[in-house]
Amino acid sequence: MKPCDSIKQRFVELYAVWRREFRIVLGDVGVMVFFFGLPVLYPVVYTLIYNPEVARDIPVAVVDNCRTAGSREFVRMADAAEAISITGYAADLNEARRWMNEKACYGIMVIPEEYSRKIGRGEQAVIPFYVEMSLLLRYRAFLTALTDLSIAAGVQIRQLEGLPSVSPVGNAAIFLGDPTQGFASFVIPGILVLILQQSLILGITMLGGGVAERRRLYGGRDPLAVKAPAAITVMGKSLCYFTLYIPLIIYILVFIPRMFSLPHYGSVTDVLLFIVPLVFASIFMGMALQRFVRERESSMIMFVFTSVIFLFLSGLTWPRYAMSPLWLWVGDAIPSTWGIEGFVRINSNGAALRQSVQPYLALWFLAIAYFILATASKWMEENRKMK
Repeated sequence: MKPCDSIKQRFVELYAVWRREFRIVLGDVGVMVFFFGLPVLYPVVYTLIYNPEVARDIPVAVVDNCRTAGSREFVRMADAAEAISITGYAADLNEARRWMNEKACYGIMVIPEEYSRKIGRGEQAVIPFYVEMSLLLRYRAFLTALTDLSIAAGVQIRQLEGLPSVSPVGNAAIFLGDPTQGFASFVIPGILVLILQQSLILGITMLGGGVAERRRLYGGRDPLAVKAPAAITVMGKSLCYFTLYIPLIIYILVFIPRMFSLPHYGSVTDVLLFIVPLVFASIFMGMALQRFVRERESSMIMFVFTSVIFLFLSGLTWPRYAMSPLWLWVGDAIPSTWGIEGFVRINSNGAALRQSVQPYLALWFLAIAYFILATASKWMEENRKMK
């Protein structure tokens, strides 16, 4: 066979694999749900869960044991804070705790009896603040408000003492990538990338379970398989999945941030170019994992088990510099780790693709490595079947 005929034959086989896989995917309701239903619904559900991003006017009870003009002024300053709304004065701490148990308030501010006396002497006064910890957003809002309140109160005290009114240390907050300081703006961009990866792996491993079931049913032969070399089969299937995911990529990474007013400062072109190796790395990783899935339902266990682990390994909820070398190595082998880092740089911080070279090259390396693993797995499977 001439070289040109051989190349033509490979392209014919590639197209045949692509077309057959397309029909298999579109004819499988379970795979369609995970390829399309999960990526369409999960970003909306997750974003709605984490909205509103910032807690405001949280009810706070006050136990004023000082009962002076200074303590009342401090309470008025606290009530003026965006996050705090003074719901009332409690007679003592026990009554305030009862209000908290009844969900009438979520914080208790206790002003000690010696508050004004210590302030008058120029000493430091400590005001205990108790927080109900059922929602982390409330705790973070209280912490920020109380920090600003302590600085503002210190400046006001200097004014009352006739000292210069300018604070010796200026306080200016400039939030990069998350101007609202909202939890959704912080965590959702990373979760979007993880959803993209996990939905691909889930659907692909479910397809692998279907292949294993058909082979058991037909004596080791898959009647839907196209006869082609292992590398051509892997490439044809990957192109099928990539083609199906093009509109989903645009929906998840471009449309969702705009729909929910999440950070989207980077170039759309840079985002889409960056995400290409992530998609292929996720596809080849899923195809490499097919060897370990013998039933379609097993892919669900893999999805649930790995999602939380991959989220932690990405560094989104726990800094990677605090991880042990073993977990750093495991995280480096997961496409979403580099995908989240690069996507957050471009999408949330406005970086260009050239400023995200390390995660971009790491994703291409993983795509090549998992392609080799998937091809080797497919080749060994075919040889075992022939024997």
